[in-house]
Amino acid sequence: MNTVAAVAQTLVAAAFVSIPVLRHRFGAVAKAAAVTELRRQGVRPAVLEENKLRFDASGHEWWAPGSFAAASLAAAALNLAGSPLGTTLTWIFSSIAFVANVLILQSQLGAVKSVRDAFRRKGDPELLNIDVPAFLNAAEGAFPAWTRTLQNARHTVVFAGSALALTAAALA
Repeated sequence: MNTVAAVAQTLVAAAFVSIPVLRHRFGAVAKAAAVTELRRQGVRPAVLEENKLRFDASGHEWWAPGSFAAASLAAAALNLAGSPLGTTLTWIFSSIAFVANVLILQSQLGAVKSVRDAFRRKGDPELLNIDVPAFLNAAEGAFPAWTRTLQNARHTVVFAGSALALTAAALA
């Protein structure tokens, strides 16, 4: 069962780093599309930099999924080594990964509302004038067409992999 958990955890780790890798590769193109949309709306593109809004995998867009991946890989290595600590870490990290993925999915499904809320919290009146759906559609449209498929596959792998690792831990 430890091997099953380790394989599942390795797949979860790969899933967590897939999106930052994608954002690293295509973030500049997405930013350019967003800037074009802001200009179309009559909003200064500099408002993005002034408010630290990015489309690449910098900051928490990298360290959060990278941390989940590292934790998953650590638990996987301990499971492969037959360490009881691997089972304990599986319970902790697989549970956290599952819940975190629920929050990520919720954020993606409510992106317009969360971006509007974030703009409101920043307090910059210029941000409040942005047509958020058009802004997000422009940025999302700059990513390859297969991005949505990758996101769906990522969610499936994280949910199923976390559940499988937890089941393996319960049976160990």
